[in-house]
Amino acid sequence: MAPRYVAIAKVFVWLLCLVPLAWLVARAFAVAGTSLGANPVETVLHTLGKTGLNLLLITLAVTPIRRLTGFNVLIRFRRLLGLFAFFYLVLHFTTYAVLDLRLQWSMLFVDITERPYITVGMLALAGMIPLALTSTQKMQRRLGRKWATLHKMIYPVAVLAIVHFLWQAKSDLDPEPLVYAGVLTLLLGYRLAYWLSRRRRARV
Repeated sequence: MAPRYVAIAKVFVWLLCLVPLAWLVARAFAVAGTSLGANPVETVLHTLGKTGLNLLLITLAVTPIRRLTGFNVLIRFRRLLGLFAFFYLVLHFTTYAVLDLRLQWSMLFVDITERPYITVGMLALAGMIPLALTSTQKMQRRLGRKWATLHKMIYPVAVLAIVHFLWQAKSDLDPEPLVYAGVLTLLLGYRLAYWLSRRRRARV
């Protein structure tokens, strides 16, 4: 794909990634009769969290799709998708700290240390910070081979994010977290199968 078309596609991806945030803002201001429902903070919190998780899984899906389809230009969008995932997860945490806890840091500390689903959620967010900070091409060149090793942290980060989602579900009968867990299992399972296949070919 020509650089000009890649640039246009990236603008389109930017706009798509901002749609959930724009929709939340529109609902917050009751545009066209919309609203955030009976519990606005919970609506914002869950929407931002699931959007970040969706983008994280889409980021992980880029490599399998590229390998299976040969559409190598997809790799040009992986960093952008990953950064948007981080952006939404930061907003998710900010909503929790500011709107839910009202910046009561003692309560935040108690939640992190005593509520397991919040503990793993914070670990997932903390794990994404070095990935976001080293996402530039300059950092990639500076770190060399260490960059690829560091960015494999996205796998445990994704697992922690899914565990956070599973544990915070209010109903054991809610299938949505299990669907997310299944998607992640498929994505990680593909990578494991690909790695094992490469090892077998190398031995031969």
